[in-house]
Amino acid sequence: MPRTVDHAQRRATIADALVRLAARQGLHTVTMRGVAAEAGVSLRLVQYYFETKAALLHAALLHLERQSHARWQARLRALPSPAPTRRFVEALLAEALPADDPSRDFHLVWTSYAALALTDPELAAQPFVAGPNRLEQQLTEALRDAEERGELPACADPAAESARLLALNHGLGTSVLVGQRSAASAAAVLRYHVDRLFGDER
Repeated sequence: MPRTVDHAQRRATIADALVRLAARQGLHTVTMRGVAAEAGVSLRLVQYYFETKAALLHAALLHLERQSHARWQARLRALPSPAPTRRFVEALLAEALPADDPSRDFHLVWTSYAALALTDPELAAQPFVAGPNRLEQQLTEALRDAEERGELPACADPAAESARLLALNHGLGTSVLVGQRSAASAAAVLRYHVDRLFGDER
């Protein structure tokens, strides 16, 4: 009887192999042949699932985003239900910082991809900002709910505050990757800004 192939699992295996290579050697060195060797599959199989390197890199970003979302959901499940907006925001920002290996890999691959896309039209053509846009929309909606409940200052603009917090988060994450500061000190800076937004009473 023919064996059933789990195509989603094969795609995930290949994406995981790319992430491991990128974490060790840098995304700019990754080739489809190298990913195939890392995954223990043939180059032809990688090309069957991903016609181009750009498509493979984009698929890896989506794979990392799904994993990050699952970790964030786990953080939320540990909070009281329903989670206070401030705790919701803190959980989202904490997951986006490279404080452990999974979140570090996500930040490293996405930042590297963005840098390569600046000069590579094929990479730039992939909708790789869709993930950050989804994150910003989630945060904006949470802050709008907080605004309606009177949890934010009257002058606060939820969309602008969302963009500010995520831009700050991304910059701090990069500073952690390059060794400018620790993950703990980056989290402290974020906490300072969240305090200013919600008030410093917990």
